Amino acid sequence: MIRAFENHRPRIAAGAWVDETAVVIGDVTLGEDSSIWPLCVLRGDVNRIRIGACTNIQDGSVLHVTHDGPYTPGGRDLVLGDAVTVGHKVILHACTIHDRVMVGMGSIVMDGAVIESDVLLAAGSVVPPGKLLESGHLWRGSPARRVRPLTEEEKAHLRYSAEHYVRVKNRHAGGG
Repeated sequence: MIRAFENHRPRIAAGAWVDETAVVIGDVTLGEDSSIWPLCVLRGDVNRIRIGACTNIQDGSVLHVTHDGPYTPGGRDLVLGDAVTVGHKVILHACTIHDRVMVGMGSIVMDGAVIESDVLLAAGSVVPPGKLLESGHLWRGSPARRVRPLTEEEKAHLRYSAEHYVRVKNRHAGGG
């Protein structure tokens, strides 16, 4: 379901795909060739969600923002770059994720956290508010800690994962 909230209607780029069971509300922008999979919720009601090109949000994930208020003047957007893979049942809340990142299944990334480009966040990890995950590393745990530099093969896999989901999205959009 793609639904307006007040004066804001989701903007879905050409070639992007939203599963019919997903809910996308309000000030949400979805980039070209990106995909939103079954049972996801993207709620851009009290601030903005921006998702780049070739990014996939997998089944059961929840994306939300922080409102403008006395404890967060201006609020906080949720911003995802290009070629980001968000695994199943992930929670992303008012954070920033740059390009070529894989967020492992069941992870939680909280308000004001920033994940730089070329990062692998292991499944089940928790990124606390305001934490910076530096580029080029594997991070895991609760709270997430840097484990080691990524190999060249792992960096290539980040891009491969995003490209794979574009191909699968195209199959679904074409009727399966």
